[in-house]
Amino acid sequence: MRFTFRTELPHHTPEQVFDWHERPGALERLTPPWGDVQVLHRSGGIEDGGKVSLRLRRGPTSFRWDLRHRDYVYGRQFRDEQVSGPMKSWVHTHSFLPRDGGGTVAQDEIDVEPPLGAAGAAFAPSLIRGELERLFRFRYQRLFTDLSRHAAFAERKRLKVAITGASGLVGASLRDFLTTGGHRVVSLVRDSRKLEEGTIFWNPAAGVLDPADLEGVDAVVHLAGTSIADGRWTDERRRAIKQSRARGTELLARTLATMRDGPRTLISASAVGYYGDRGDRVVDESEPSGKGFLAEVCRAWEGAVQPAERAGLRVVRLRIGVVLSPRGGALGQMLLPFKLGAGGRLGSGKQYLSWIDLDDLVGLMHHALYDGTLRGPVNATAPNPVTNAVFTSALGRALGRPTVLPVPALAVKALFGDLGTEALLWGQRVMPEKAARAGFDFFYEGVEESLRFQLGRME
Repeated sequence: MRFTFRTELPHHTPEQVFDWHERPGALERLTPPWGDVQVLHRSGGIEDGGKVSLRLRRGPTSFRWDLRHRDYVYGRQFRDEQVSGPMKSWVHTHSFLPRDGGGTVAQDEIDVEPPLGAAGAAFAPSLIRGELERLFRFRYQRLFTDLSRHAAFAERKRLKVAITGASGLVGASLRDFLTTGGHRVVSLVRDSRKLEEGTIFWNPAAGVLDPADLEGVDAVVHLAGTSIADGRWTDERRRAIKQSRARGTELLARTLATMRDGPRTLISASAVGYYGDRGDRVVDESEPSGKGFLAEVCRAWEGAVQPAERAGLRVVRLRIGVVLSPRGGALGQMLLPFKLGAGGRLGSGKQYLSWIDLDDLVGLMHHALYDGTLRGPVNATAPNPVTNAVFTSALGRALGRPTVLPVPALAVKALFGDLGTEALLWGQRVMPEKAARAGFDFFYEGVEESLRFQLGRME
């Protein structure tokens, strides 16, 4: 059986779209965030003879899928053929065709023979079609937005960017986005056993970072830090959270400040927790810091960049909201209870949630790498924050599940202590004023639109 899908990309030539697919990170960008897919091995790129091995998990089961590439024609097509895996046979042809009037028609043809003989032939087509339609709606949307982001700065030189926290949710997404756009990325790693080409060793706890390793780098994006949500906030945990952010940031800032020909831009993560609990009051970057442990952490975090600022570097302090992706973070933790129909508002549900789609966050970081007008605190949040109750309803609709089981504030506090109070019951209604003035376009301004994209529930 054959399934055919296509999309039009009117502003990009077939060669430009093909180049995006050929660069490192393309497979990761095209892999849906709701799928549990691990790249086990790859070699040879997408040219003839290239191979990739994947581990796919679906519920309690998992299987290996080995594919090889063939029929490579630069700028026009390549094919993936199953060597071994779940299907009896599978051939996926990627074509990039000139579009009448300019641009590209990206076309995907899947020739597949399901397993289980007659039973598979009877029941598999509708199931396979449904999954493929869901997959390609997501792929084409991400392909369009990624290409659009890169096109905005197509006339500027490609950058070499160093990233801390490059294995995390945000860092990995930024890395793959940048490499598909033709940029070079180096990752700062704390485990010397993981050193390989494209990595730099550093040890924030010991104050170890060799400035020579950062020579030739244009910008640093600093995302590393201990998670605030991995357990109750004991005194020891509070110290670890605060020190992991302040020490690493200070080490980077001091190192960059000593360099003559080093990176001139530092983008350092912070969080909207900086503002404390603000009720329904609208806040922008001009607002002072609030009260609470998270505000204290953010003040220390942001204060640690001062050596770089004093040395004349352009420093962007991104105050990041709740990042929406099923691959991790807050949304990843919420999914199971909501899928089981056990999701509901927290406390009164009136507390504001300042959120941002993961793809828009990556896009804003990319914008900040180029836009010299962005410096100092920059709110990395969508322009339409919502209350917890509105978010809960939107997630329920996206998943097709009821959201009628509220969690009382007392229960949140009993389960999570101060973590629950500050992270779940307090809220901030944050607006991205600086990003808007810099001309940044959010592709996902509505929370339900973002949730449906990230969860593969687009209508």
